Amino acid sequence: MRDLSRPLLRCPELSLVVVAYNMARELPRTIRTLSTDYQRGVEAGEVEVIVVDNGSTRPFDEDACRRWIPDLKILRMENPTVSPVAAINRGIEAAQGNLIGVFIDGARMASPGLLRAALMAARLHERPVIGTLAFHLGPDVQMRSVREGYDQEAEDTLLAGSGWEEDGYRLFDISVFAGSSARGWFQVPAETNALFLTAAHWRELGGYDPRFLTPGGGLANLDTWKRAVESEGCFPVMLLGEGTFHQVHGGVATNALKPPTAEFRAEYAALRGGPYVIPQAQVHLFGSFPANAQKSLVASLEKMR
Repeated sequence: MRDLSRPLLRCPELSLVVVAYNMARELPRTIRTLSTDYQRGVEAGEVEVIVVDNGSTRPFDEDACRRWIPDLKILRMENPTVSPVAAINRGIEAAQGNLIGVFIDGARMASPGLLRAALMAARLHERPVIGTLAFHLGPDVQMRSVREGYDQEAEDTLLAGSGWEEDGYRLFDISVFAGSSARGWFQVPAETNALFLTAAHWRELGGYDPRFLTPGGGLANLDTWKRAVESEGCFPVMLLGEGTFHQVHGGVATNALKPPTAEFRAEYAALRGGPYVIPQAQVHLFGSFPANAQKSLVASLEKMR
């Protein structure tokens, strides 16, 4: 018989899996943006956040992260690999929520309505596939801006002057569409960097494909997005006015001066029998645009002319 003096534990509605590798500077900001102090319309207990450290040699400050999420769960890979796929799948297996969101890159800050929008969109259908657009902090996509001297110090200055801590939507003012989201709000992106599926759907997909072994996972994130969007009976949703914002950190793909693109494409082609093609599925749009995102809205409309 249950001890009635003890509170009944409730599973979270949403679990977030965040994978990190040598992100001592970036991860505490990301965690802050996933906290209920920052996220609007969600309460403590509704969301669990799981950080999976994939073998960092420069540890992050756990206390700084737990300042924002006291019950943050931290898992560490005993046998880390250069691909984050195994770490992602471990996080998915540990998640307790009915809806599970994956951040393959722990350097991506979230807009303040992202989690509430994902939870609301998940109620539209029994098999939702919820995606978001990605943005790069800085004056240009970081593959180009790092060549022009954009670095962590420049980004720290940019963030410090933006006022994002008072209003997270100000991140739109200091960012641009990522390359994978370059077609704007009203087109299916090449990938999403915050993907939300039901726990049952993640099990059906088998999580991320563990055969993606190249550094950073190669095209594993694109592959998972495509498999999810094209899965039978699903209900694809793109969130409007919300997104993730990539901090520069020397990542193997986004921030490398010479990313191993050919290697990534070859691995994908070997696994799938051909080159990656952006999903052609019909998606449903859900959300609204805060004032700070309206510049990107205008840019999207111009792309459609």
